[in-house]
Amino acid sequence: MRYVKLALAGLAGILGIGALVWAFLPQPVPVDLYPVQPSPMAVTVSAEGITRVRDPRTVTAPLAGTVARSPVQVGDAVTTDTVVAEIRPSEPAFLDARARAQAEAAVVEAEAAVRLAEVNLTRAEADLAYAEGQLARNRALAARGTIPQRAMEDSQQQALTAARALDAARYDLDLHRATLDRMQAQLQLPSAGGAPNVDCCLQLTAPLPGTVLAITDTGARLVQAGEPLVTVGDLSALKIETDILSADAVNVRPGALAHVERWGGAGVLTAHVTRVDPAGFTRVSALGIEEQRVRVHLDIDSPAEARLGLGDQYRVFVRIVIWSDDDVLQVPQSALFRQDGGWAVWRAVDARAVLTPVSVGHTQGQLAAITDGLNAGDLVVAYPGASVAQGVRLLPISD
Repeated sequence: MRYVKLALAGLAGILGIGALVWAFLPQPVPVDLYPVQPSPMAVTVSAEGITRVRDPRTVTAPLAGTVARSPVQVGDAVTTDTVVAEIRPSEPAFLDARARAQAEAAVVEAEAAVRLAEVNLTRAEADLAYAEGQLARNRALAARGTIPQRAMEDSQQQALTAARALDAARYDLDLHRATLDRMQAQLQLPSAGGAPNVDCCLQLTAPLPGTVLAITDTGARLVQAGEPLVTVGDLSALKIETDILSADAVNVRPGALAHVERWGGAGVLTAHVTRVDPAGFTRVSALGIEEQRVRVHLDIDSPAEARLGLGDQYRVFVRIVIWSDDDVLQVPQSALFRQDGGWAVWRAVDARAVLTPVSVGHTQGQLAAITDGLNAGDLVVAYPGASVAQGVRLLPISD
């Protein structure tokens, strides 16, 4: 019995010592391991953009006048035969008291000039009749040799002069009658709101087949020459305008691939950069920080059937690809940390942590490209903590 108690006491002591040894032994650190594998990677610049119709056409008033109520509405489909605006001559303006009195006096003056021209015409007709009668008598006398040839020539000259004076009197009468009509037109009052005569209107048609994008004013109004009336564009030909930081614009080249997301429809649209403006501009961000930005223009490559409903001046989200590779080693950026002025990761080798310096290339999102220091199939610690050190045993955390 005594030996049994001693054996039990010894066993308890051994277990206690083992427990103490186990408690002070280094415990494996639970970590997330990320397998390093080559995969495609693309570095993009993201920004919000606005869709624009490529090459829209604006119909302007070719002359001053009154434009009728718009025969089309925004969103209407039009062809080159569709009338989009009608312009008729402007109504005369009201005259103030002084201008009206002057116009009435001008009418009286023109009427007197017409009457004077009529009197001159009558006198010219009488002079012509007298000259022609005198010429006829002189011809009879000249035939008998009664008067000299010079007298005959004087009679002919007087008759010709009287005929030309009659023509001048007639033209003068026509001139004063036209002047009278012009002065009377100045007294014309605006119409009482009757319907305009369609025959007098200038009808403007759409410059190209497409859709009415904007109408300056659908109501009837006075317009000046060159005033915009209607804007027409083809919604099947859309482009995108966006602005990015000037530091990012340096890496964007014409022809670069772009992905259009969050445009409201299903799927991702494709586009390409057509132009990067050579001059930037300053914009104040929502945080009140002045940013130097550059406008970038893109053409949408996806067919119109893939972007039904997308119209002019719609907001979209654009990701422009500035670098891509189909086979590059990538690690989470959370696995990287600074070491001796460079970058390093903790690599798992035989379940133990090994400090491994690496060279980092491009970064995109939460991933970074590794150009040197790792091989395909290596395992790195994704979120190393302070407990991870050289040679420490690692315990992978199962998903």
